Amino acid sequence: MTLLNETEISALHEALDDEYQAWATYDQVIKDFGPARPFINIRDAEARHIEALHSLFSAYEIAIPENVWLEKAPHYQTLHEACAAGVSAEVANGKMYDRLLASTNRSDILAVFRNLQQASQERHLAAFQRCVEREE
Repeated sequence: MTLLNETEISALHEALDDEYQAWATYDQVIKDFGPARPFINIRDAEARHIEALHSLFSAYEIAIPENVWLEKAPHYQTLHEACAAGVSAEVANGKMYDRLLASTNRSDILAVFRNLQQASQERHLAAFQRCVEREE
């Protein structure tokens, strides 16, 4: 197995931490408000994103860190506030992947990063924007 350089390892860790944070946050919203859409669907998607990143960690024989966000997820006063936070998080996620895509030339890592960014920007962001409009 070809070893990754420090920049690539750091990029994988940053991506996984961001996906862990999203999963934990959306899970907390569900705990606080019940099975609200789009949180139930997007939480499940975040679990798939985490699995895709775990596959890269395993392929490159990198230890998979635990999700430190499980006990740190924010609580929101209203579902509207949670939806607005989702919009902000998905915008930030897209920018993060723009930056992380420049960290490697490895086709497997690039494919995962692009897929995760596309899901965030084309599906999750739009769903949270609709949620904000619906909850106004």
